[in-house]
Amino acid sequence: MLGHKGLAFGRGAGLLQEKITAAPPRKPTLLSRIVRRIILAIYRLKGWKIDGGLPKHLKKYVIAGAPHTSNWDFVFFTGATHEEGIRPNFMGKHTLFTGIMRNFMLDMGGIPVDRRKSANATEQVAAEFARRDELALVIACEGTRNTDGKWRSGFYHIARAANVPIVPAFADNARMILSFGPPLVPTGNYGEDLLKIAEWFRSKLPDYERFKVLEQQARDIIAGKNDV
Repeated sequence: MLGHKGLAFGRGAGLLQEKITAAPPRKPTLLSRIVRRIILAIYRLKGWKIDGGLPKHLKKYVIAGAPHTSNWDFVFFTGATHEEGIRPNFMGKHTLFTGIMRNFMLDMGGIPVDRRKSANATEQVAAEFARRDELALVIACEGTRNTDGKWRSGFYHIARAANVPIVPAFADNARMILSFGPPLVPTGNYGEDLLKIAEWFRSKLPDYERFKVLEQQARDIIAGKNDV
């Protein structure tokens, strides 16, 4: 659920990377500070709780969020990660990081992705992980809010290329609970690793239909009935 259409967790690190790297430290934009304060106020007003926090010993990881069902996901997830003491990052199309929006998007945690570059999205984001000392990259693994529950494998390939673990995370709207699971280091066996993640999600919401679909997707991959 964690995701937001604008947070759609686009793809790759890109076009402006050299300028971003060279830029001197600066104060966050006024707009980003105002937006963040509003988001945190809404999160606290709604009374969301965290069940299972983020791993404190890790500095770099991919947060695999599901299910993605609402545009409010971004608000609740930003609030939860703030409570955990991190500022998450997300991927976005490089054209969103131009003009007056550039600094705002960067301040909100955006990583620009340039689809025109020779390096693909996975390589661009892996390079961003290598460049930074800390990076918690959030990806809505289902891709869209209208999915039947099957996941796309981009989150996995990024984590493997960057040599960072995957932290599963979900939001339960009914109980207003956000939960982070144990980190999983990708082994290269996507089906087996996906099944471990799916089993954690189902342990939290056993009867949720999307998570049943996710578990079956993993079993089909292991059995060779589905493409990775």
